Amino acid sequence: MVIIDTTVWIDFLRGVQTSQVAWLDRELPRQRLGLTDLILCEVLQGIRQETQFNQVKQELLQFEVFSIGGAEFAIKTAQNYRILRSKGLTVRKTIDCLIATFCLENGFPLLHNDSDFEPFEESLGLMVIHP
Repeated sequence: MVIIDTTVWIDFLRGVQTSQVAWLDRELPRQRLGLTDLILCEVLQGIRQETQFNQVKQELLQFEVFSIGGAEFAIKTAQNYRILRSKGLTVRKTIDCLIATFCLENGFPLLHNDSDFEPFEESLGLMVIHP
């Protein structure tokens, strides 16, 4: 299972050519791909047209969507954030901390195009797809 981050989905849907989008295009029929409920929310909230919203929603729901959250998970995410902070590394977005912690806890690699995940990879061992 590879978790695909919001940054990659947005570029994919907009037709922006990045190495991550090329990887996603190539691996769609070959890999088991998924996303979290937060990624689903981030992608969908940026869509203005109702018809496009419904189309993208149906496309994304074909993948496995993982629900993340709860008190224990929130505590683990906060601990990861604090570990990084103690090393002088600050992650700007809480949602990225949640996504990274989900991947770490479940042993899933992440495909992303967002520098906020780099401290998780470098300091906490987040597995990242580098196309």
